[in-house]
Amino acid sequence: MLDDDIKQQLSAYLERVKEPFEMVASLNDGEKAIEMRELLEEIVAARPDMISLRTDGDDTRKPSFTLQRKGTDSKLRFAAIPMGHEFTSLILALLWTGGHPPKVEADTIEQIKALDADLTFEIYMSLSCHNCPDVVQALSLMAIYNPRINVTVIDGGLYQNEIEEREIMGVPTVFLNGEFFANGRMSVEEIVQKVDTGAAKRDAEKLSAKAPYEVLIIGGGPAGAAAAIYASRKGIRTGVVSERFGGQVNDTMEIANYPGIPETNGPAYASALEQHVRGYEVDIMNTQRVAGVTPAAVEGGLITVTLDNGGTLKSRTVILATGARWRNVNVPGEQEYKTKGVAYCPHCDGPLFKGKDVAVIGGGNSGVEAAIDLAGLVKHVTVIEFMPEMKADAVLIKKLQSLPNVTVHTNAQTTEITGASGKVNGLKFKHRGDGTDANVDLEGVFVQIGLVPNTEWLGTTVERSKFGEIVVDARGATNVPGVFAAGDCTTVPYKQIVVAAGAGSTAALSAFDYLIRTPAPEAASEENKEAVAA
Repeated sequence: MLDDDIKQQLSAYLERVKEPFEMVASLNDGEKAIEMRELLEEIVAARPDMISLRTDGDDTRKPSFTLQRKGTDSKLRFAAIPMGHEFTSLILALLWTGGHPPKVEADTIEQIKALDADLTFEIYMSLSCHNCPDVVQALSLMAIYNPRINVTVIDGGLYQNEIEEREIMGVPTVFLNGEFFANGRMSVEEIVQKVDTGAAKRDAEKLSAKAPYEVLIIGGGPAGAAAAIYASRKGIRTGVVSERFGGQVNDTMEIANYPGIPETNGPAYASALEQHVRGYEVDIMNTQRVAGVTPAAVEGGLITVTLDNGGTLKSRTVILATGARWRNVNVPGEQEYKTKGVAYCPHCDGPLFKGKDVAVIGGGNSGVEAAIDLAGLVKHVTVIEFMPEMKADAVLIKKLQSLPNVTVHTNAQTTEITGASGKVNGLKFKHRGDGTDANVDLEGVFVQIGLVPNTEWLGTTVERSKFGEIVVDARGATNVPGVFAAGDCTTVPYKQIVVAAGAGSTAALSAFDYLIRTPAPEAASEENKEAVAA
C-alpha cells in the first residue's frame, strides 16, 4: 500500500518507539478492510520488535483498529485508513503510544492526566481536510495519556451512513458522550480547557500574576509572529497572546506567493511561524481571547489588556494583530444551516458533498478557486457573484469557464438560503438587472466573499475606519500612545501574508523606538527587574 520512499520514512520514524504496543484490528471482507490490513502489516514490518498486530477485534465499526500499549488501557481507535492529511496523525499516534514524548507543554500533559471523568469522543473527519489533523492529533494525545478518555477517529467517507444519520455536513465534527461537542479546528489546549471546568479560573490567576511586558502582541498570525521576532531580537520582554497561533493562515490550503518559499500550505506555515517565535525568549499565551485594552493613564505608563477569562496583562506597548475572518453573507438561513450545508472551507467540507449540487457565493479569487476545486467532486456548482463581472484573476476565470458542470450568475444578489429537516435544500437570489427572483435546488452553499477585521472588541479604544479596520500611520501607530497595529485588522491595503509580516515587523520596530524615547514608569521597571532576577 505504501511506496518504498514512504516505507523508508516510516521505518526511520518508528525507530523512536521505546515501548512495545499492539494494534488490534476489527475487519470484515470488504475492500477497505483489505487495505487497512495491508497498511497495518506494513507498519508492523517497519518495527516488528516493538509493534504487533492482532486481527481478532470485534468492534461494531469494521474496518477499524486500536493502538494499545501493553499493560495499559488506552482507548484510541481509528475507524479510518489514515492516509492523506491524516497520515501524520497516524505516525504521531504510533510514536506517542510507543512512548515517544509529544511536543506539547508539560502543563498541558499534566492537565490531560488530571481530567477526572469518563469522556468518550467521536471525531468525524475527511482525509482531504487540512483542519482535521489538529483535532485528530489532540484527541489522540488525550486518549493515550488518560485511560478514562476514549477516542474514535472516523472517516466520514468510509462511514457515510453515520454522516447521514447524524446530519454532519462539516468536518471536523466532534461528539462527546454521544452529544455534539464542537465543529471546526481546535487545539489540544482548547479541548482540554473546554472539558476542564476549573481551567479558566486557574489560567486567569496565572496570567494576572505575570510581570509587565515591554511589548505585548495580541494575535499570533503572520503579523503577530513577525512582530514577536523583531521585538524579541531587541532584547526586550515580549509576550504574545492569541486564540490560535497562525490565525487564519491555518485555514489556507495553498501558499505559493511568499518570496523564498515557492510552495507550502497554511497549517505547515503556521507551525513554522510558531517554531520560529519559540526560538526566541517570547512568552506565548495560546488559546486566550482578549476582551479589551485600557490605555495607560499617562504616556509611557502601563497599558492593561483584559482577557475573556478575567485575567489581566500589563505592558508598556501593545501591538494589535488580530487579523480578520471570513465575512458572512448575512441572509436568512445562513446561521441556521451553518455546518448543515452552509460551509466556508471547500477543502475541508467539499468531500462531504460528493455527487451533490452546491453553490459558491463570491466571484473573487477565493470564490472561483473554491468553485474549481468543488467541480471535481460534486455534481454541479452554481457561482453567485454580486457585481456585473467576476473579480477573480483572468487565468482562474478561464479555467472556471472551461468546466462543464459550472453555472455562473453575475449581477446576482443572494437573498436566502433555504432548508428542510435541518439541512440546506436551496438558495434564492435576485437578478439585479431586472429584479426577477430565482431559486436553485442544492444541498451545500460555500460562502467566499472576503474578510471582516477582528476588531469589534476594541469599541472606541482606538480609531477604526467605517469598515472596522484599525487606522494606522506608516509606522503602524494608532491614535493611542503606545498602541500599534499590523496586518489584516488595519487600514493597510492588500490583505496578504507577506504584507502582514512586513507590517508586523514595522510595528515592532516602531514600538521599540517608542520605548527608547519614552521614560519607563517606575513601577513597571521594578517589576521587570524582579522578573529578570527570578
